[in-house]
Amino acid sequence: MTHQFSTRGRPKLPTGWKLFVARLPLRGYDAGLGLLFGKRLLLLHHVGRVSGLDRRVVVEVVAHGRNGDVGSWTVASGFGPQSAWYQNLRHAPQTTIQIGNRRYAVTGHFLTPEEGGAIMARYAPEHPRLARRLCAFMGFTVDGS
Repeated sequence: MTHQFSTRGRPKLPTGWKLFVARLPLRGYDAGLGLLFGKRLLLLHHVGRVSGLDRRVVVEVVAHGRNGDVGSWTVASGFGPQSAWYQNLRHAPQTTIQIGNRRYAVTGHFLTPEEGGAIMARYAPEHPRLARRLCAFMGFTVDGS
């Protein structure tokens, strides 16, 4: 199965109802409902590289596993490397994530485009409907079988 991704330029950050929908999981974590998201979403804490303030964002987990005794989670920046959380994590990669109601101290590692592409190529056929919806939400088109 192959997928062609076209970005037509990076999508704009959400506004209006899309921004409201994008922030609903953060409200869920704030209400102590992190368990509802299972292992699909995680709450990423990061520090503003300019402000120095604590920030949070909920991102989708596209792959997770174990490397010995250490867990690993791979998330994708749907709005590209210019996303504030991505830039902040690059600046200060040691941080905390929350999955369900459990917190983990982690250090961010950044994949090459080839590594990220391989992970997303595995993700799309495993979650075809979600992949199409996410891509449409972010302004991408997917052409594949």
